[in-house]
Parts: sequence; C-alpha cells; structure tokens
Amino acid sequence: MTSVEPTAAQFERLAASDDDGPVMMINLLRFKERADGIDADDDITGAEAYARYGAALQPYLEGVRGRVLLGGVTTESVIGPEEAEWDAVFVAEYPSRKAFLEMTSDPGYLEVHRHRAAAVADSRLIACRPLFR
Repeated sequence: MTSVEPTAAQFERLAASDDDGPVMMINLLRFKERADGIDADDDITGAEAYARYGAALQPYLEGVRGRVLLGGVTTESVIGPEEAEWDAVFVAEYPSRKAFLEMTSDPGYLEVHRHRAAAVADSRLIACRPLFR
C-alpha cells in the first residue's frame, strides 16, 4: 500500500486532537527514481526534487516556529527487513498540531509541496508527542 498523501480523516483526527503541546512529525520517505509532476521537465531524481522541496520549505517551517530535528539518508537495516524500505528519514518539530496544520494549509506552502509530490513514491508521516516536556 502506498501512502503519499494523508486522507481527509487523518487530517481531521490531527486537527481534533486536544493535545496542544509540541508535536514531532516523523517522515519516512521512498523517492521516485525520476521526479514527475512539477519537476518532470528537469529530468531529475526524486531525491533531487525532494531537496528542492526542503529548501523551499524553510520559510514556511520557520514561519510557524517549526524546525528539523533530524534528517538522514538511510544506509542499512540493523533490525528489520534486509532490503531498504526507506530512502530518507526526517523528524520535524512544531510547537503544536495547530502550527503544523497552519503551515500545511498555507497557499504558498501548497505550491512548494508540489516538489514533494513529484519526488515521493511512498511515505509515512507519524505524529508523536515528546516523551519528556
């Protein structure tokens, strides 16, 4: 099953949460071999298209006081399937779910998001409450 975009019910559940504290969003990403969509004419890889998304995302992330806590390219599996499931992992922190939803509904962000859609073959986005506040 490929899960590149959240369903309306998933966003509604996130918005309905009564937890108004910080939220960490874990991003598990598998890139397309060749980017499509907005980046198709540039003949670049999915990873290169995602780099465009990451660079253009920064002002929107900073605008809601979010930040990237961790970002990395996966290398090998130590516990789990031998074959790599994900190409990259990122963890972003937002001051609240409301801040995340504010960013992701911004028209400018939605335009930038087109690079992510062009880049990603499969993904997971997992909301986490910090263990220690």
